[in-house]
Amino acid sequence: MSNSAISSLRAIPSVDQLLRSDEGVQLRKVVGSQRLTDIAREVTNQIRAQVEAGSLRDSSREGLLAEGIQRLRQAGANEALRGFSRVINATGVILHTNLGRAPLSAAARTAVAKEAAGYCTLEYDLSTGERGKRGARAEELLVQLTRAEAALIVNNCASAALLVLTVLAQDGETIVSRGELVEIGGDFRVPDVMSNSGTRMIEVGTTNRTRLEDYRLAINPNTRLIMRVHPSNYRIVGFTTSPTLATLSSLAYEAGLFLYEDAGSGALIDLAKYGLEGEPIVGESIGAGADVVSFSGDKLLGGPQAGLIVGRSEIIERLRRNPLYRALRADKLCLAALEATLEAHRRGALEELPLFQMLGLTTEAIEARARDLARRLKESIPSDLKVTIISGSSAVGGGSGPNVHPPTALLALSHETLTANEIESKLRAASPPIIARIADGRVLLDLRTVDLSEESDLLTALKSLAS
Repeated sequence: MSNSAISSLRAIPSVDQLLRSDEGVQLRKVVGSQRLTDIAREVTNQIRAQVEAGSLRDSSREGLLAEGIQRLRQAGANEALRGFSRVINATGVILHTNLGRAPLSAAARTAVAKEAAGYCTLEYDLSTGERGKRGARAEELLVQLTRAEAALIVNNCASAALLVLTVLAQDGETIVSRGELVEIGGDFRVPDVMSNSGTRMIEVGTTNRTRLEDYRLAINPNTRLIMRVHPSNYRIVGFTTSPTLATLSSLAYEAGLFLYEDAGSGALIDLAKYGLEGEPIVGESIGAGADVVSFSGDKLLGGPQAGLIVGRSEIIERLRRNPLYRALRADKLCLAALEATLEAHRRGALEELPLFQMLGLTTEAIEARARDLARRLKESIPSDLKVTIISGSSAVGGGSGPNVHPPTALLALSHETLTANEIESKLRAASPPIIARIADGRVLLDLRTVDLSEESDLLTALKSLAS
């Protein structure tokens, strides 16, 4: 090794130097002493490797110290990005799975922050002063809204399916149509859930056509359950056949079996006026004879992540008594938000829920907002940022309404010196981060999913981008 290389290695800042730097002192307040030491050690190791490889232009003592401090600063920024952060969703995808699906209503947020965050009546009955039932009020509201006999709440829809299949069919077979063996986002596959529950899956029919007789011929002494799964994120169109839920119910009753429907997104009312047709309405499924129905809380219900189960009292009580329920049950924050969301449904006040506010926005209203924002932006920024209004479409997302794409007006951004990827990256680095999409070399912002209260933050970030 040459003398210059040895000199450069000796010039690498020590861990202690980095810890004592102004940047290190500030970062210690954020990440703590132990994590800061680990980061500083990682930085010095990175610099050493690059010095040995001769890939750093400035290997002086001052230059390497500046490099170390800069890397420490970047590591601190990366640490901050790993945690929860509020973002502005400008993608136009209403139930954006990666961004938390349905945003909570003002009442639900208040319930979480003021009623449930501290001590609360999670399992306490104020009228008797004795232990109460977890989620009792939310379950009561579900019963009222679906006309089911009883209800149960777990932490998500996959948990609901697992619990139902485990309790009702673990020691036997479950019949399901081949056309319903779906995979939802996040690797949730119906066959995998069935396998983990201990039931044996019996596929009937074909991908596009399953008849009632197919189910009938598959029934044997080992059959425990007939299951119907709503496809959620895809549709089979054209030459298709499937029995109605009512006819499946009659078959299950004749054979002494239970009928279970995984309704997926969980619509409580007909959402045709929002363009969402073909979504199973939970109350209608109960009325058609389903013994038990499960659905999501954070999709077309517009609430928090939860797996909601409604059905016959004897089935719900069997689910509640099973030890698996304790592992899957919902926590107090979820239950508080869910209760507030269900209260809005019971009052018929869907306009209180952000999901329905966004679904109900007209193209004209969105375009008016977009033009106003573009005008304000053009009045205060240099001309290197180009802003135009173009037609486009939003999406429901979350595996709901895969064929529904509400028309919208988009803010299309381009820059004289920045690429679309660079614009998107800068917006994502804003405070709060702005999540957009890219198409045809431009960054697109859809105000359908941007709340009016967020427009000032969006405008500030765009002005910063222009400067």
